[in-house]
Amino acid sequence: MRTSEWDVNPQRRKFLIAGLAATAAGACFGRAPQIESMDSFILREMKKANIPGLAAGFAENGVARWVRGYGFADVQTRRPVSTDTMFHIASLTKIVTATMVMRLVEQQRIRLDDPVAPHLDFTLANPSHADVPITFRHLLMHVSSISDEEYYKHDSRQSGTDATQPIGDFLKSFLLPGQQYCTSRACFSSESPGTTWSYSNLSYALLGYLASRIGGEDMREQTRKQIFAPLRMRHTSWTIRDTPEALRATPYDMVDGKLQPVPPVGFPDWSVGMLRSSVADFTQFVAACANGGSAAGHRILDETTQRQMLEMHTPKGLPDWLTGQGLGWMAAKLDGITRPEHWGGDPGVFTAVYMNPEKRSAAVVFTNASVTPESKAVIKNIASRLLGSTKPGSG
Repeated sequence: MRTSEWDVNPQRRKFLIAGLAATAAGACFGRAPQIESMDSFILREMKKANIPGLAAGFAENGVARWVRGYGFADVQTRRPVSTDTMFHIASLTKIVTATMVMRLVEQQRIRLDDPVAPHLDFTLANPSHADVPITFRHLLMHVSSISDEEYYKHDSRQSGTDATQPIGDFLKSFLLPGQQYCTSRACFSSESPGTTWSYSNLSYALLGYLASRIGGEDMREQTRKQIFAPLRMRHTSWTIRDTPEALRATPYDMVDGKLQPVPPVGFPDWSVGMLRSSVADFTQFVAACANGGSAAGHRILDETTQRQMLEMHTPKGLPDWLTGQGLGWMAAKLDGITRPEHWGGDPGVFTAVYMNPEKRSAAVVFTNASVTPESKAVIKNIASRLLGSTKPGSG
């Protein structure tokens, strides 16, 4: 299951409730005020939520200024988290998918308000509103009317290995009338496309499939060539197979009061949340997002396009813990200040990114533990400190 802060299925999630001692290791690439204070602060926060391993990063003006690892990537072997440790980042994948789609917009392959159906090899329409086309903008903003209700009833994950089902076949099973799971209207809401917010993993699976068809090659290859390689993201992978065991962050859950490792999972809807990445890599990516699309001397999006992704709207149905929905990015309050952000979660995984566009800065936090109320507070506290919303040394 791919989740975010507002999309946690309690039936598939157990809370991590016990903790471990933590160590810190990291790198500084420029100005990073009060590093010692940040280390002690983060270690204290980890202890509050019993998080075994955590990685954090801060970017400013297109540069990854500071990245650091804390605690254990693997508890049994006591392998520490490093800045190259590759975490399963879950739904943070969606902002990478959205960025690739926006590159196709820039390349004039598509327009945001184009219907997506002509680009598919199967019929796509909400049966309650067959005359209203679903557009790329709708998919990016979670207003497509494609529902995850049926999606959550069927676990498509493969434990310990990459999924073998092609993403196109997976999508047809849910969205093509008469196919395996599309036997009712549970895969579409009663709302008209473009009108109502409802977080939709299927929409982002569809975006990955569309980007592959329109771009002329698998979207994963497009991101490697057009985003990861220019930004020197050497420890980022779309597959378990390509994630070196020595760099993997083992996911953890708490079962019967004991910390238990969770096998890595593969799923066919890879554009939803399959990415593994290091904090050093992903901080470089969000450095570009916060800096008008440019970092490390390379531009992955034009400034106007990146700004467009961060334009927030408030569609009907937007939950009260969000203040807006953009193109991939969302917005929420952090210390009373509205920030573009995105969260991600899966069993044994909890991740987040927050941005301050005015200062062209961003904060990244990865953990290898399932989401809990305590870890939500911890991630917000760490992001707040990194973005300078609270006084250095407080807490």
